[in-house]
Amino acid sequence: MFSFTKHSGGGAMDQQIGRRLREVRKRLSLSQRQLARQSGVANATISQIEASKLNPTVSMLKRILDGIPISLGEFFSDEFEARERVFYRAAELTEIADGGVSFRQVGKNLGNRAIQLIQECYQPGAGTGRHAITHEGEECGIVLSGRLEVTVGDESAVLTKGDAYYFKSSQPHQFHNTGNEPCELITACTPPTF
Repeated sequence: MFSFTKHSGGGAMDQQIGRRLREVRKRLSLSQRQLARQSGVANATISQIEASKLNPTVSMLKRILDGIPISLGEFFSDEFEARERVFYRAAELTEIADGGVSFRQVGKNLGNRAIQLIQECYQPGAGTGRHAITHEGEECGIVLSGRLEVTVGDESAVLTKGDAYYFKSSQPHQFHNTGNEPCELITACTPPTF
């Protein structure tokens, strides 16, 4: 997860997020104020993220990127894949989160794909952040180990090994590990808008 905390020095991923956000914003000729208006996220927050003084939660970064618009997968992708690949080794999965949450996406840029498949791992107490996430499409997942509280709209359930979920991603949703051990799951989103 992108932890929503202020850092004095910031780690490598913190600096990567800030640098990348600044690069994407400038490439699109957007000022921080314009991006703040388009995303509904405070200009000061965007400034702190770009300066690597604030590491955003997944939901916060998603809100900012929705103002561009660009998916998390596209944001973290180093390059567009020249041809459609069939096989991916474990080390080739694209990490699109940091800290207490790991999202390992199959493939880099999914602009020409119909499905986004992610191996997720939430450390105890970690989650997607205090803001609910919304995006186009549908998503589903199955818990492989641990406990995960899933909130979709007004409904909430704690899922354990073998339990699953499926919902329209336009509904506000959040995930939080309420257990004492890491929670691992496999998720899919179509189209790949997360």
